[in-house]
Amino acid sequence: MLQGTASDVGKSVVTTALCRIFLQDGFRPAPYKSQNMALNSYVTLDGKEIGRAQGVQAEACGIVATTDMNPILIKPVKDMTSQIVIHGVPERHMSAMAYRTEFLPTAKQIVLEALDRLRAEYDIVVMEGAGSPAEINLKDRDIVNMNLAGWADSPVILVADIDRGGVFASIVGTLALLEPHEAARVKGFIINKFRGDLALLKPGLDWLEERTGIPVLGVLPYVEDMRIDAEDSVALEELRRRHAGGHDRELDIAVIRYPRISNFTDFDPLGWEPDTAVRYVSAADELGTPDVVILPGTKDTISDLQFLRDRGLDQAILHQVRERGTQLVGICGGYQMLGEQLLDPHAVEGSTREASGLGLLPLTTTFLQHKRTVRASGHLADHHPLRLHLPDEEHALSLEAYEIHMGITRYLDEGGASCRSLFRIEGVSDISSSPEEHGWHEEGCGVPGGQIWGTYLHGLFDNDLFRRAWLNGIRMTKGLPAVSVSFNARERKQQEFDRVANIVREHLDMNRIYEIIGMNKAT
Repeated sequence: MLQGTASDVGKSVVTTALCRIFLQDGFRPAPYKSQNMALNSYVTLDGKEIGRAQGVQAEACGIVATTDMNPILIKPVKDMTSQIVIHGVPERHMSAMAYRTEFLPTAKQIVLEALDRLRAEYDIVVMEGAGSPAEINLKDRDIVNMNLAGWADSPVILVADIDRGGVFASIVGTLALLEPHEAARVKGFIINKFRGDLALLKPGLDWLEERTGIPVLGVLPYVEDMRIDAEDSVALEELRRRHAGGHDRELDIAVIRYPRISNFTDFDPLGWEPDTAVRYVSAADELGTPDVVILPGTKDTISDLQFLRDRGLDQAILHQVRERGTQLVGICGGYQMLGEQLLDPHAVEGSTREASGLGLLPLTTTFLQHKRTVRASGHLADHHPLRLHLPDEEHALSLEAYEIHMGITRYLDEGGASCRSLFRIEGVSDISSSPEEHGWHEEGCGVPGGQIWGTYLHGLFDNDLFRRAWLNGIRMTKGLPAVSVSFNARERKQQEFDRVANIVREHLDMNRIYEIIGMNKAT
């Protein structure tokens, strides 16, 4: 089990790397995180929702993700209220106190049954903790850190982030706050995100091992431009810094960062393009003059729409659209915001039952109590308005994506002149589950000319031909020549798993790690 001295120390990435290393070494590994709090989620092949990190870790293991890998997912809706997803299905909204007092006492059986199934099927289960195991106020009902390690009888490796400073204090302090039987489970330390001369760090490592009697298993370097999907929005600060130097790129895309942003990894492939800068913006004075503004997914559409209005971002965006011809794109919750009206009759998202949208697309969205979580495949609609620059033979390009949303969106002008469908998707539409409508349905909406459009499809920009055709359409409006597809997004993710695994292998004592887990290296 990998635990951390704090959130965002790199547990998820190290877990992913170890999963890949074990696969490279001939084992059948699987990831596991009993309880995950994240708005970045992943849809399994059977249409269930888990934390994105565990879905990505399953890909690194070369296996299909299941809900056993993340049986409990917590998706914050308000500051003190979250949606509780059990084995991929939303069960209820609960306050933090209610979750702790009413739900956690029953959760042990859920998480252990899932873990037992994984242990029966795979050679190595790589468990990931959450936050810190030394949260004194939470430890008595912990199901994700030391209690779980005890139930599973698992050794623990503690990960700490040296880039934020105070690494020795964070390690020693964490150990000091653990119970003796918990501290005894810690078999090694990994120091992550190191940027300096290892020789200068060596005296501190020697002191740490002498002080604790626990070995340092390795010091991992700070890896620039890592392309492994982030678990939650904590990573957006790093993305903001990473993309701050992209001013020399020919295309400028501004993604609005509202408080409940979700599935922002949708835009990672855009940031990988050599001609495209992706910026995350949360204030009107940060908007600048982008070529595209994207309203991303959100767990609380109405509140985040109010955030736009409170900050003047709505007017700043509309000014760019009307005065400069900036393209405006909405994904999932952002798509809902572009419509005329948002209705929440069952208080699914909060106390506000009705709100006006931005009024840019002839749509109305009603939030219902069930969630749509599906893998989606299809192609462009016949008369889509998207500004794409495609080779003639690619006009019927296929698409793979996924949907996660609780709203049903209806056209107010279906078949009219003010809104055109974007895609044709195979399967049952989000407005009907009747068997006779199984087949193909229209999805998304855009104004004629394609300046404003929206869709429920997450993962759209993972489709290489679509992504490049859309970016080339923007280039053409700027008088720039088209650029050929330069990479395969899905292959690049696999290459990134190998790249990061090789870095981690180089800097970790893998022989000690195999000793800790009681196994011999297979190859």
